[in-house]
Amino acid sequence: MENSLSILIADENKDQALSLKSFMETDEKVKNVETANDGEDTLNKIISNSFDVVILDAVLSKLDGFEVLEEAKNQGVKTRFIMLSSLSSDTFIQKAMNLGVEYYMVKPTAEKVVFKRVLDLFETKAVKALESQETEVENKVAVKSTRNKLLEEKITNIFITVGIPAHIKGYYFLREAIKMAIENPEVINSITKQLYPSIAERFDTSASKVERAIRHAIEVAWNRGKIENINSVFGVKVYSNNEKPTNGEFIALVADKMLIEG
Repeated sequence: MENSLSILIADENKDQALSLKSFMETDEKVKNVETANDGEDTLNKIISNSFDVVILDAVLSKLDGFEVLEEAKNQGVKTRFIMLSSLSSDTFIQKAMNLGVEYYMVKPTAEKVVFKRVLDLFETKAVKALESQETEVENKVAVKSTRNKLLEEKITNIFITVGIPAHIKGYYFLREAIKMAIENPEVINSITKQLYPSIAERFDTSASKVERAIRHAIEVAWNRGKIENINSVFGVKVYSNNEKPTNGEFIALVADKMLIEG
């Protein structure tokens, strides 16, 4: 939040505008404060700059404060407005609120109170931005979680088809290996140095045990004689009864199938 707040003070009373500007500039949260003393200058500065907050008097020459608000709204300006004016009629207050003013303050108002309202707007903006970021992160996590679940279901279906039982350790190691190969296809070229150790770390075991368990899972499938099922999964005759893939070949084959299917 430090040195990030940009403010415009629009007031025909130059002394009051400069006094409020000097007061606000002493705060570390403020990046810059500009002043304007008529409606046209105010509108031009609003359109050509990205102010976080504009403190606007209703009584301005050339264009009054309400005309400035209307034109800024027509131009799609996203600046937030505080109206600081000697006009105290409920009619003026309601008109300002209808035009998007978030605080209407009647003069005279202490400078520290005006600045407190500026900070209130700024804090609200920061909180909303944070909430938006948190929501976006939560959505991304939810999407990733859903994708992981769908991916695991697809891999599980392949394991069931080829005859790899869920009660053996190699089942889980192999599933993790395939997921890693989908996320990073290059890992298949570094099975011993990267893939096995990574899985071992996740399951609190050794790389050699991971390698043996995966090999055993593949052997179980081949020993069950479901070669036709295995070939049907990949859509072509990949293996015969006398052939058995290495760990890396089987992992790459299933991962490639998953990537192709999306």
